[in-house]
Amino acid sequence: MPPLTYPDTLILRILNETTTIAMAGASANWVRPSNFAMKYLQQKGFRVIPVNPGSAGDLIHGETTYARLADIPDRFEMVDIFRNSDAAGAIVDEAIGIAPEKGIKFIWMQLGVRNDEAAARAEAAGLIVIMDRCPKIEFGRLHHELGWAGVNTGVISSKRPRLRL
Repeated sequence: MPPLTYPDTLILRILNETTTIAMAGASANWVRPSNFAMKYLQQKGFRVIPVNPGSAGDLIHGETTYARLADIPDRFEMVDIFRNSDAAGAIVDEAIGIAPEKGIKFIWMQLGVRNDEAAARAEAAGLIVIMDRCPKIEFGRLHHELGWAGVNTGVISSKRPRLRL
C-alpha cells in the first residue's frame, strides 16, 4: 500500500470544525491509549463520547458510553476509530448510514488503522477520511505542544552523548 499523506491544512481544518467526537473503541482502562487520548481531547475543549458495547451505560471521563454510534442521542462531527483495521469497516458503514442525521463529516482511523475499502465507501458518501493518524498527536503537533515533552526538539535523545577528547 502506498504511504498516506495529508496536508496540515486539512488536518487543522478538521480539528477546527470538530466540536464533538464519537470515539469507537474507547476504554475505561486508564492505561489504554484511547483513554489517554479521550482525556487529552476533552482537556482541549472537545466533547468526546465513548462507544464500546462492553461498557455501554458506564461513564468514562464523565461521558456515558454507548454500544453503537447510532445509540448516541446527540450530534457529532467526527468518528475516531480505536479498533483494528478489519473492525473499522463496520464502524465506517454504520457512520455512513447515520451521517446526515448525526452531522458526521469526518472519519478518523487511529495509528495503525487503515482500511482503504471502507475509506473509499466513506469518501463516496461525502465524508472526509484520515487514516493511520491520531487526532491527539496531530492536535499537539499543529499547536506546537509536542516540544513541551521534548519530542522532536533535540533536547531529549536516546543516543549516547559523544565523548570528546
